[in-house]
Amino acid sequence: MNHARNAAMALVALLLVVAGAWSSWGTAQHVLLSKGREHGTLTVTGCNEETCSGRYVPEDPAQPHSAVTIEHSVAAAKGQTLPVVVKPGTEEAVRTGWGGGLHAWLPLGGALLLAAPVVGGGLRMTRTAWSLAGAGAALLLGAFFAL
Repeated sequence: MNHARNAAMALVALLLVVAGAWSSWGTAQHVLLSKGREHGTLTVTGCNEETCSGRYVPEDPAQPHSAVTIEHSVAAAKGQTLPVVVKPGTEEAVRTGWGGGLHAWLPLGGALLLAAPVVGGGLRMTRTAWSLAGAGAALLLGAFFAL
């Protein structure tokens, strides 16, 4: 009975962390593996509830885009210029640099925080749980201060 409970808790914790990493990877891959992708700067001209758009200036003028959109965040204000990389085949951009990289990994940070009580309470591994919570909190706070 005890082994079944431990296996179930370990499976739940693993599922949380894998789901957070999977969710993060959709955006983070464009920031981490940006070699060969289109880089430039985006000057935010306006935002709605979900996206911000603006004038895009590519580093390589051979790849023109009239305007691109970026996910709306509190860190994107009208008139602000952001370094971005454009997702291949779209008009959607992802913020680069430390702020963009940490912002892309936010779902993983939240998953680590959610997995910590499962590991601590369900598996009785308090040091590991504190490590997971610390890593998740560091990621969330790092993104907050980098943006």
